[in-house]
Amino acid sequence: MKRIVLTVAVMFICFVGKSQYSKGIRIEPLLKTDTTSIGQKIQYPDFRGDEVTIMKITIPSGDSTGWHKHEFPVFAYILKGNLTVEFENNKTLQFKENSSFAEVINTFHNGINKGNEDVVLIAFFMGGKGERLSVHKEGINKK
Repeated sequence: MKRIVLTVAVMFICFVGKSQYSKGIRIEPLLKTDTTSIGQKIQYPDFRGDEVTIMKITIPSGDSTGWHKHEFPVFAYILKGNLTVEFENNKTLQFKENSSFAEVINTFHNGINKGNEDVVLIAFFMGGKGERLSVHKEGINKK
């Protein structure tokens, strides 16, 4: 996993340097953080086989992800709509269109679309080969 992080960091530094790109290329930082959206320190687990999974997720109006947690870092970018995320401690956060965030680790949460249009997001799962992307909580129904 650390190899992937180092590779991404080197690519980012090269990209930010822009020396090899034309002046018309625009670079817009989306997220730079060492904590999750609720302040947890981001730590990468040591997997036998590191693997990054990128998914486009669409949540229809009035629907939710269901209560789940991630056992490793996950990062998201909201392409369309506004996402409400509830946490077990009754805390709620809002993520607007064109925003990025680091999802919580080992904390159950539920992503809800309270708007009138689909929420579309891209999620980057920094996991391991054969690892589950999320663990769903039994006994709590989707809202």
